[in-house]
Amino acid sequence: MICGAGVIGASIAYYLALRGIGATVVERAGVACAASGKAGGFLALDWCDGSPLGPLARLSYAMHATLSRTIAKDCGYREVTTFGVSVDGRGRSSGNSFGESAWLDGAAAVYAQLGRTDTTAQVHPRLFTQALMDEAQRLGASLVRGRVESVDIGDTPTRVRGVRVDGALMPADAVVVAMGPWSGLAAQWLPLAPVDGLKGFSITLKPKSPVPAEVLFVDYLDEDGVPMNPEVFPRPDGEVYLCGLSDNRPLPDDPSEILADRQATTTLRRIAADLTSSMDGAPVLTEHACYRPLCADALPLMGAVAGVTGAFVATGHNCWGILNAPASGVAMAELIATGESTGVDLRPFSPARFSPSAMTLN
Repeated sequence: MICGAGVIGASIAYYLALRGIGATVVERAGVACAASGKAGGFLALDWCDGSPLGPLARLSYAMHATLSRTIAKDCGYREVTTFGVSVDGRGRSSGNSFGESAWLDGAAAVYAQLGRTDTTAQVHPRLFTQALMDEAQRLGASLVRGRVESVDIGDTPTRVRGVRVDGALMPADAVVVAMGPWSGLAAQWLPLAPVDGLKGFSITLKPKSPVPAEVLFVDYLDEDGVPMNPEVFPRPDGEVYLCGLSDNRPLPDDPSEILADRQATTTLRRIAADLTSSMDGAPVLTEHACYRPLCADALPLMGAVAGVTGAFVATGHNCWGILNAPASGVAMAELIATGESTGVDLRPFSPARFSPSAMTLN
């Protein structure tokens, strides 16, 4: 049983189904209802190099390209060029140093090429997550709507017996906690480290004229000289996604209580207008807010839960959840099915790294 139908839970369900294991996925609100449906969908081959995420990201980047050909649904996958851009919202411009980005006719200066079409790409996160879940169901998985209240554990031996959903016990011989930032609730049921959530805001716009396949990471100074770091993701359907503003409001219990912020929308619209006239006054199609899951060391929490047979966790992917979902899914499916992951080294992400003895050694 998989608790959570975000991109990680859907990916695990898909790769289990490919092994002939039809998992039950329990979701309170809906597939991709939180960060997995409201993210940017940016994919990078080598941006995680030099960290424990490097091998996972490289494998997952390649898997995205393969999935774009094997899943019979358009998930908005395409290769992109990625630029670093500086913008002074006070109207001061140092000029655009990249002629191929002439569409940026506002106060923007492109100072670096951060990715090429062979190293950066994108996918529509909601469509991708839904496609994985649909394929998993086609291959034998099931999706159940309900609120996970606890993981039921037997004492002799200490192993999972199932999950309580809306007051009823659903038996299971293996349980995966993949509830994004709400995975922190599982610390009440299992010996797990806390998982927090960071709230971020985003909008999508419909520009007045077509925008090329160029992702922008922006160093922005607002009209008061305050620095911000928005991100801009044009999509194949003609929409443009903007994000990069956040706040520290606590995670609500119910995903439906996560609300967008009018001031954040106003700021993102102003940034868009400063970048290009094609987005100046462009209609806002969606306003979103979501929480990305974070562990204390900013690395995912993936693996078997120590001391509880049949208990697993897969969460805490921070801003790289969409990128790393395929490799995380195939690794967790292999771990659940065979007892080990041979294709992906999960040791850097083991829940045991937060045990008292491990923390003492570190």
